[in-house]
Amino acid sequence: MRRVGTDEWSGLAMLVVAFAVAGPGIFGALGTTIPRGWWIALFAAYLAALLVSVATRVSRVVRYAAFAVTVAAAWALLLTASNLGLLPVLLVLTAAVSVYVVPLPVGLAVVVANTLVITFGAASMTRAPADAVMLLIFYLLIQVATLLSSVTLLREQRMRRELAEAHVELQAASVLLSDSAATAERLRISRELHDLIGHQLTVLTLELETARHLEGPAVRTHLERADQVARDLLGDVRATVGRLRTESPDLEQALRRVTQDLPGLDVTIDVSPAVRIDEDDSAAFVRATQEIVTNTIRHADARTLRISVTGDERETVLDARDDGRGAPEPALGNGLRGLGERFAALGGELSVDGGDGFRVTARVPAR
Repeated sequence: MRRVGTDEWSGLAMLVVAFAVAGPGIFGALGTTIPRGWWIALFAAYLAALLVSVATRVSRVVRYAAFAVTVAAAWALLLTASNLGLLPVLLVLTAAVSVYVVPLPVGLAVVVANTLVITFGAASMTRAPADAVMLLIFYLLIQVATLLSSVTLLREQRMRRELAEAHVELQAASVLLSDSAATAERLRISRELHDLIGHQLTVLTLELETARHLEGPAVRTHLERADQVARDLLGDVRATVGRLRTESPDLEQALRRVTQDLPGLDVTIDVSPAVRIDEDDSAAFVRATQEIVTNTIRHADARTLRISVTGDERETVLDARDDGRGAPEPALGNGLRGLGERFAALGGELSVDGGDGFRVTARVPAR
C-alpha cells in the first residue's frame, strides 16, 4: 500500500477548508452577484489552481501562473458574493501557501492586497465601521500568522533535509574509514604470515629435503611424510595470505549503514550474493549511494528509493531509482559528474534517467 505523504494530507485539509467556506455559495445559502453556475466554476478554478501551485512535480513557471490564478479567483469569489461570510478564509489560504511558491516579500504583498480586497468587500456591504475595522484586523492577523507559520514549517523541513544529508555523508565516511582500517589490518597480517611463518616453513622444507638423503629406510619414510606436511602447510599459508589480500568487502552491510535512519525516505537495499568486488569498486559504490541518497532527499520529493547491486562474469551494476518527480532532461551537478569520472577511472560508466522518477545506473567491469 502506498503511503500518504504530508503534502497530500495538507492538500486534503485545504480542500476541506475551502469547501466548508464556499459551501453556502455553492448550495445557495449565500447570494452571488453573478450566475451561480459561473460562481461555482470560479470556485473550481480556484481549487484547481491552488492545488497546482503547491504541487512539487510541475515546473516553477506553472506554479507561479497557478498561484496568480489562485489569488485572482479568490478575490473574484469574495467580491461577487452578496455577503462576506467566511469567504475571506480563502484569502487566508492563499497567504498560507504563498511562501511555498513565491519569495516571502511577495507573500507579504499578497497579504496586503488581500486585506485591501476585504476592505473593499466590507465597505460595499455597508457594514458598521467598527465591525469592518475589527474584521480587517482579524483577517490581517490571521493571514500574517498563517504566513509566518508556513515560513517556520519550511525552515524546519529544510533543517531536517540538511540534517539527513549530513547523516548520509557521515555514515558514508564511517563506512569507508572502517573498510580502510580493515584492509590495512588484513595487509599487515598477510605480510607477517608471509615474512615470518612462510619464511620459516620454507627453511624447514629445505632442511627436511636435505635430511631425506640420510641413511636408513625408516628415517626416510618419516622425513618424507614430514616434508609433505610442511609443503602442505606452506601452501595453506600462501592460500590464506591470498584470501586476506583479496577478500571482498561486505557491500550490502556498507550500503545499509549509509542509508539507515533517514526520516521521510524508505530505502531498500538488495545486493546479489554473486557480487564480488574489490576495495576500489566498493568505495565507488558507497560514494555513489551517498550521492544518490543526498540528491533524492534534496531534489526528488520522493518517498521510496530502491537500490540494487547485481553482478555476473562481465560486470557489476548498481541500479537506483526513486518515485520522485524526476526530470525529462536531467542536468548533472558536480556530485554526479564527479561520480561519472570516478567510475570511468575504474573502467566503468554512470548514466541517469529522469523519465519516470529518477534513476541512476553505475557499472564497473568484473575483476
